[in-house]
Amino acid sequence: MLRITSRHNPRLRDTAQLLASARERRKAGRCVIEGEHLVAVYAERRGAPEVLVVSEAFLERPGVEALCRRFDECTLVVPEALFGSMAVLPAGVGMLAVVPTPRPPASDGGDFCILLEDVQDPGNAGSILRTASAAGVTHAFLSRHCAFAWAPKVMRAGMGAHFHLEIHEDVDLPAWAVRYRARGGQVIATVRDGGTDLYRAALARPLALAIGNEGAGLSPALVAASSARVTIPMPGGMESLNAAAAAAVTLFE
Repeated sequence: MLRITSRHNPRLRDTAQLLASARERRKAGRCVIEGEHLVAVYAERRGAPEVLVVSEAFLERPGVEALCRRFDECTLVVPEALFGSMAVLPAGVGMLAVVPTPRPPASDGGDFCILLEDVQDPGNAGSILRTASAAGVTHAFLSRHCAFAWAPKVMRAGMGAHFHLEIHEDVDLPAWAVRYRARGGQVIATVRDGGTDLYRAALARPLALAIGNEGAGLSPALVAASSARVTIPMPGGMESLNAAAAAAVTLFE
């Protein structure tokens, strides 16, 4: 472990730039993961980070200390004030790691997939990925106008799901749906009105579930490319559900 007291240290400065700028993260092909839990999940699934930055105040935590010792050569220990000055972080984050942004090879999907079309709220996007992973999804396909999957807010909401899924971004979802169906899969479009009652629908795998934008829902093109449409019955009289809630209900059904 290397103890750093200057904000001008090159690795610390680069970490701060990545944390502060989505443009820098995309340009560098790197992302920043925050907190002991996410770093531990990354270490378990992917191995060593490129840089691990830890506040001195957090070194006394057994889990943090174990990670620092495991990745001794890439760990920077900094004073609490210097750590806090790097960016606006949620309370309780005392550890950051810089890792390569995973870029899986192009894929036409697996047995259970989720499609996110223009889901723009980072919390919704991350929550859906978390639920998808818990439900057994293996591949996630995101349209061009979705929230950036590797943004810090999305990763916080994902709680480590990113490292259990193959995440594909900037995907032409209607074209992908046509290919998936041609190979025998079914694409299920979630719609607010007019679909088959979710609890009566045939949801046999291979299956891809499509979740749409928080306000507009799914595009007509993706609905047209789907095998079937489903609607969640809402006997309580509400007009709609939050995108993440709708995804959770449908994924587990």
